Amino acid sequence: MQFTKMHGIGNDYIYVDVFNQKVEHPESLAVKIADRHFGVGGDGLILICPPTSQAATQGAHVRMRMFNADGSESEMCGNGVRCVAKYAFDHRLTTANPVRVETGAGVLTLDLWIERGKVNRVTVNMGKPILKPSEIPVKISGVDQVVNFPWRDVLKLNELPPGPDWIKAAGLEDVMTCVSMGNPHLVLFCKKPENIPLDIVGPHIEKHPLFPRRINVHFVKVHQAGEITMRTWERGSGITLACGTGAAAVCVAGVLAEKTNRIVLANLPGGQLALKWNQADDSVYMTGPATEVFSGQWPED
Repeated sequence: MQFTKMHGIGNDYIYVDVFNQKVEHPESLAVKIADRHFGVGGDGLILICPPTSQAATQGAHVRMRMFNADGSESEMCGNGVRCVAKYAFDHRLTTANPVRVETGAGVLTLDLWIERGKVNRVTVNMGKPILKPSEIPVKISGVDQVVNFPWRDVLKLNELPPGPDWIKAAGLEDVMTCVSMGNPHLVLFCKKPENIPLDIVGPHIEKHPLFPRRINVHFVKVHQAGEITMRTWERGSGITLACGTGAAAVCVAGVLAEKTNRIVLANLPGGQLALKWNQADDSVYMTGPATEVFSGQWPED
C-alpha cells in the first residue's frame, strides 16, 4: 500500500489515496501505521477518497476519512483537511481551486495558496460553530450555551492525582466554554498553560461522562485580544502539536467569553494558525501551511 506522510504545523498523519487503491480495515490499520515506534508514526490515518454521490452533487471533489491513533474515526481535522486539499491538487486528483472536501462535518471549501505549482498554504472555511449543548454534545441542561460555565462541581479537576496545586500554578480560571466545529471541544483559559499536567488532566476530561462522544481539550493563554497560545489534548490521539478545529473553537470561545477579537493569531506548539470568526456568514476561517514529508510502501497484511 502506497502512503504519504504529511503534516499541518506538526499535526501529522499518514495519508492514503483510495482513488487508486483499497483499504479494507482502516480502524486497525490506523493503530498499526500511526505507532511511532513500530509503524510510520503519526497522530492517525487519513484516507483520501472519491466523494459520496450526495456530496458530489454539492460540488465535492474529494472525501476525507480521519482515524485517530487509537483507531476511532473522527468527524473533522482542520490541519488534516488542509493536507488533503494539498495532496489532491499536487497529485492531480483535482485541478480545482478552491477545492471542496467532503468531511464528517459536511462539505468544506478550501482556497489554495500556490507557489511554484505546489500548494504551500490553505484557507479553510471551517463552517459555523455549534453552541447548543445537546448538539456539541455536552450533558449540561438549563443553558443555551456552555459559556463561562463553572467547572468545579462537574469536572472536579481539583481532585485529580496531582492535587489542586497545579490549578494555582497554571492560573486556571474557574469556568469553561464548549464549542463544536463538527467535533466537540472544551476550552479552558489560564495564565500558564505550560504548567498544566496535560497527560493526566487531558484523558480525565476527554473521557468524562459529561461528554458522551468524548471531547478535545484546550488550555489557552490570552496575550492580547488578537493573539493566544494554546496546548491541546486531542480525543483519541493524546497530546498533539496542533489542532485546527481546536484553534477554530478557541477563536469562537474567546469571542463568547469576551477575551479576544474575531480575528486572532493562534500559537500552537507546532506553529501558527490565523483564525477569523466572520460576522457576515457566522463561519470560522482558518489559514495555515500544509507540508508533504515523504512517501513509502506499507506491507500488506
